[in-house]
Amino acid sequence: MSGHEQASKTHSMWNEDIQLMDICSQDIGLLFETSWEVCNKVGGIYTVLSSKAKTLKDRFGDNLIFIGPDVWSAGNPSPYFIESRTLLKSWVSRAMLPEGVDVRVGRWDIPGKPLAILVKFDGMYADKDMAYGRMWDLFKVDSLHAYGDYDEGCAFARAAALVIESIIRYSKKDPASVIAHFDEWTTAMGLLTIKADMPQVATVFTTHATSIGRSICGNGKPLYDQLANYNGDQMAQQLNMESKHSLEKAAAWNADCFTTVSDVTAAEAAQLLGRKPDMVTPNGFEPKLVPAKTKYAKCRREARKCILEVAEALTGCHFDDDTFIVGTSGRLEYRNKGLDVFIDALARLQETQCAGRRMLALVMVPGWTAGLRPDLAHALTMGEHRRLDDPYITHRLNNYNDDPVNRRIHEAGFANDGNSCMSVLYVPCYLDGCDGIFNKDYYSLLPAFDGTVFASYYEPWGYTPLESIAFGVPTVTTTLAGFGAWVEATWPGAGFERCGVEVVGRTDHNYHECVGAIAGEIGKLATMSTQATAQARKEAMDAARKADWTIFIEQYMQAFRIAFVNRDARCME
Repeated sequence: MSGHEQASKTHSMWNEDIQLMDICSQDIGLLFETSWEVCNKVGGIYTVLSSKAKTLKDRFGDNLIFIGPDVWSAGNPSPYFIESRTLLKSWVSRAMLPEGVDVRVGRWDIPGKPLAILVKFDGMYADKDMAYGRMWDLFKVDSLHAYGDYDEGCAFARAAALVIESIIRYSKKDPASVIAHFDEWTTAMGLLTIKADMPQVATVFTTHATSIGRSICGNGKPLYDQLANYNGDQMAQQLNMESKHSLEKAAAWNADCFTTVSDVTAAEAAQLLGRKPDMVTPNGFEPKLVPAKTKYAKCRREARKCILEVAEALTGCHFDDDTFIVGTSGRLEYRNKGLDVFIDALARLQETQCAGRRMLALVMVPGWTAGLRPDLAHALTMGEHRRLDDPYITHRLNNYNDDPVNRRIHEAGFANDGNSCMSVLYVPCYLDGCDGIFNKDYYSLLPAFDGTVFASYYEPWGYTPLESIAFGVPTVTTTLAGFGAWVEATWPGAGFERCGVEVVGRTDHNYHECVGAIAGEIGKLATMSTQATAQARKEAMDAARKADWTIFIEQYMQAFRIAFVNRDARCME
């Protein structure tokens, strides 16, 4: 029997409702992955897990179980979760979980539709002080200085660990055949709980960005030039991050395999957490998210039409079909994500007459949104093209005067009128297809763009530029992004004509040079010939295939092997 045939053989081991898949290479009985972003789209980790899921599901079937927080209600259900009353029905009725810890079982509504369990964790708060004391005694986790979302993350993580233990016991699987994978500090206490209570289980901990590294950058301190001089524990004390840092560090040290998503973050973790990662597990992409070749041109036309109609209704200006559309997206981390650099580069382009081409730029980062603009929604419904008050923003904000993107767009002096070569729109909402203005999700709009920019200062990997090239949209990123470093290592010298990506050098101290370089790259892309543009788009798609999850998943398989080996070693001590 071939390996593929063996991996495809299914049988029902512990529930009549699920077909379990044997894995010939590793004998993994169950693979759990726990994250705050399972069925909960709040950041980039959602994209990592949801795009990786199909490749894992193809290998492990329903031996793969994702665990996420049940933060939903009947009035606000998760749009990504399909609940089932039959999946794991027997286990649910016998789970024996603490009072206040409830589960819902279903499918994550993503490619592959993997099994997902959402955990209600309210009951974990009652004994949190006892649990924190235990974590101190066993692993020296300092929860004394906890604040903010620390308690919430730990309550969920501990509840997830109880769910994992319950499933293993009910399934009668050998705990030694189980991998429990935890993502980010928010799940770290779950990993430590598993190690304490079911040490036969092999654990993997992935930090997508260290909590203290992010805090250093968020506080405006130079990370890269001073990295070798930073002590993680001292910086955590200085920045009031003791508890999160202590928990994350304990998970990194106690995991059977510790991974990060890029060499950039690996160096950061080695210095600030004091443990060099066992593996770098870069983030891949699921190609099924990209429209088929036969549909791509239509998707691009429809997306451009949508964006240009919104721009016309907001500004009252006419935008020709050949308008150069450029954009950026991601979380609203003004400095870390390089939003400041992008806006200033657009202002620089406006000063130089946009390389002779009409440009429309979109900043698509969810802010503190107060809903759609009724005047814009009315104009779109009526087909009106008249200049609205504040022709820069598509949705209302709760913190209009304090939002850094909104403030900088106004300060930069973009006219957004018929006499200007540059118009800039701020889209401060999640593009989930239900925003009331575009009513298309991000992936449906992405083909419209002629170029994207992700001028990151702190970017452990950089999913957004990878998404961009996967959709055939040339992109500009920086050397400080893990993705940018991967591009440079894979295509030395990079460039639109080689891989659809230009990687701009960025340091702690070259802000203005970076602004100028990115303005130049946008101008270069906007003035390419039709043939050169088509070539860049083709090279972008070809480059993205080298980051396909079917390729990058092998790093995870190696991480699982390391976890088993290290688990065996510690269990023999």
